[in-house]
Amino acid sequence: MSRADRGTRAMHQALPPALRDAVDDFAEHLSRVRNRSAHTVRAYVTDLVSLLDHAVRMGCVDLAELDLSVLRSWLARQRTTGAARTSLARRAASARAFSAWAHRAGLLPADVGAALASPRAHRELPSVLRADQAAALVEAPSRQAPPTNPSPTNQARTDPKLPNQARADAERTDAATGPASGPADGAEAVPLRDRVLLELLYATGVRVSEACGLDVGDVDHGRRVIRVFGKGGRERSVPYGVPAQRALDDWLRRGRPAMVGARSGNALLLGARGGRLNPTTARQIVGAYAETAGLPRTSPHDLRHSAATHLLEGGADLRAVQELLGHSSLASTQIYTHVSVERLRAAYRQAHPRA
Repeated sequence: MSRADRGTRAMHQALPPALRDAVDDFAEHLSRVRNRSAHTVRAYVTDLVSLLDHAVRMGCVDLAELDLSVLRSWLARQRTTGAARTSLARRAASARAFSAWAHRAGLLPADVGAALASPRAHRELPSVLRADQAAALVEAPSRQAPPTNPSPTNQARTDPKLPNQARADAERTDAATGPASGPADGAEAVPLRDRVLLELLYATGVRVSEACGLDVGDVDHGRRVIRVFGKGGRERSVPYGVPAQRALDDWLRRGRPAMVGARSGNALLLGARGGRLNPTTARQIVGAYAETAGLPRTSPHDLRHSAATHLLEGGADLRAVQELLGHSSLASTQIYTHVSVERLRAAYRQAHPRA
């Protein structure tokens, strides 16, 4: 447990019983009714505990005493301690969500959070690879030995002379444990796994957690689509192209059988010890291949950004890209139109004689 989690737990335990119960009930509502991920629930609970701790310090001993002035005071205190605008916007959203739920549940006489304003979060344009850079990245496993995956502390570096040991070290974060299994040529399956991972991330624009969560049965080879379960358990079908199909065929025919083990289950992508590939390891794989290919620092989410941008630049409809990415709001997808405009503007400044 991190220091921040321990601090939140301590504040939670120090709340009056009624407020503590409200936090627990709200967390259960988010998890069971709203079907939010554990990460999202933890973020909401952290914000809420901080808010209620502040309310208690202001003299609120009952949830019904929570009002707009307390919410505003809490945000103001966050701002004075150096919280970024993005953090303030998220915490305000958490307060509004809790206020709306508490009012519906009869714990608050009014939805006091409905009038709570928050600073507009500054959204930087996402990092996007050029099409040739993205192609170089996804083809890298076919052209080079598996690179050493940087550890979370960035202590590991690429050593082509030690690909097998490096790969084993990098994948210690895999979810599964137990002895490695598979034939002696199992190490040769790793580049096939890496290639299909990179191809799927770029071809479909799925999140890294969605890619790692794929099962073998989620792949429809005939229609060339994958079934993805995104945020909130929302299901969508995402198409992929011929290169990704070839990578999938090679992986399923030659790679996965060499890495499969007792803990593999139906997982499509496997780690070094035969369990489902861990998103942390997947991020390390993407970053390591980008580094050895001489590309800018790249994450799986950068490949998602690149896929969306290249689709729009190629003439895809914004609504279609929204559906492919699994965005619940079109506003989340519209940032990629800004990326395309900025790239066009940069090209204009570089090439036009009167720019």
